[in-house]
Amino acid sequence: MNNFIIPEKVEKLIKKFRENGAEIYIVGGAVRDLILKREVKDWDFTTNLEPEEMQKIFPKNSFYNNKFGTISVVEGDDIFEVTTFRTEKSYSDSRHPDEIKWGKTLEEDLQRRDFTINAIALDWDKKIIDLYEGQIDLENKIIRTVGNPDERFGEDALRMIRAIRIASQIGFLIEEKTFESIRKNAELIQKIAGERIRDELFKILTSPIPSQGIILLKNSGLLHEIIPELLDGYGMVQKGHHIDDVWTHNLKTLDHCDTKNPITKLAAMLHDVGKPKSMMGIGKARTFHNHEIIGSRMAMVIGKRLRLSNKELEQLFKLVRWHMFTTEATQTDKAVRRFIRNVTLDYIDEMIALRRADRLGSGAKESSWRWELFKERIVEVQKQPFCIKDLKINGKDVMDILKIKPSRKVGEVLTAIFKEVEEKPELNEREILLKKIENF
Repeated sequence: MNNFIIPEKVEKLIKKFRENGAEIYIVGGAVRDLILKREVKDWDFTTNLEPEEMQKIFPKNSFYNNKFGTISVVEGDDIFEVTTFRTEKSYSDSRHPDEIKWGKTLEEDLQRRDFTINAIALDWDKKIIDLYEGQIDLENKIIRTVGNPDERFGEDALRMIRAIRIASQIGFLIEEKTFESIRKNAELIQKIAGERIRDELFKILTSPIPSQGIILLKNSGLLHEIIPELLDGYGMVQKGHHIDDVWTHNLKTLDHCDTKNPITKLAAMLHDVGKPKSMMGIGKARTFHNHEIIGSRMAMVIGKRLRLSNKELEQLFKLVRWHMFTTEATQTDKAVRRFIRNVTLDYIDEMIALRRADRLGSGAKESSWRWELFKERIVEVQKQPFCIKDLKINGKDVMDILKIKPSRKVGEVLTAIFKEVEEKPELNEREILLKKIENF
């Protein structure tokens, strides 16, 4: 018996099944991570019980809302998914099985799984069941499909990206025949919904060295199907402080981007995606004027393709659109306030993470104190009048003094006064501003 440490809630779930005479096994990524001594984030199980039988065991804390034999058992803050042994036949859409049948044995269930390292099971006595040499592949750090790779990817084309995602997360290589099958079948990914692709891509972007996953996507042909716009920067020489082509710079920026926010990581990868479309000149004399404007529009198209939410699209747009800002000490307070308005306070920290990564990705040596000073300055300028609402007068004051009714004139007066105060914050005293209204 292995000395794997299993959480008490998981032990309790297994015990409940065993008390009812059922087989139950921990399967998939959980077993893989236990063997690799990695933190297990998702515990998945398979059993010989059918969904209705499982719900009798957990009548109050389970729900079943799919046709794949999976019930969800709620234990406090955790949700555990338990799936009936099953076999699957024919995948005409490369996404879903045309026919699902409940299986009788664990062996039937394991043979339908994607990769050998995910087809290892752990029984209630912590005994490993490994029918496809998954432990050998774990030892050799290899990702290999269970059986024929063309068949596995034909069943669910998302498995191609999943192979690359797992390789990125745990630093494994993809076995040669498996990778060649991905190259051959890359076009099948077009049949997969954008949100499923997005979820796997986000996991690649937040992996330890995300550029390695993106390079695998490129070399496999999958990137051409998902984000072909990125490939236009491959081999495109830049001028000035840039030592790399646009493609390599984008990937270096991605690797340097110190955040766990996947949208910011996506923005880092796409921040210069507009350069090929804005290019003028030849070789190192090339310029890319307004690449951030063009790039932000392209990022929106890509974001919609990946089914990002409106809030995520807003963040992606702002980060790509306004990434070309400076932090020079000579920058005026007015310029800093304009930067804050453009980016909005919601995304300041993410923008700084992106901009710093951009500079590091260009070969610049950036000191953390410089960014801390810039953050302090952002705080300071907000103490000054930041918008018309910060004035110590309002529209009612304007109407009372000028004896006018609500109209465009009220806004024009307040805007004119705010411009003065923005230049000289010390003018924001009520008595001074009331006198300024009289001048109108």
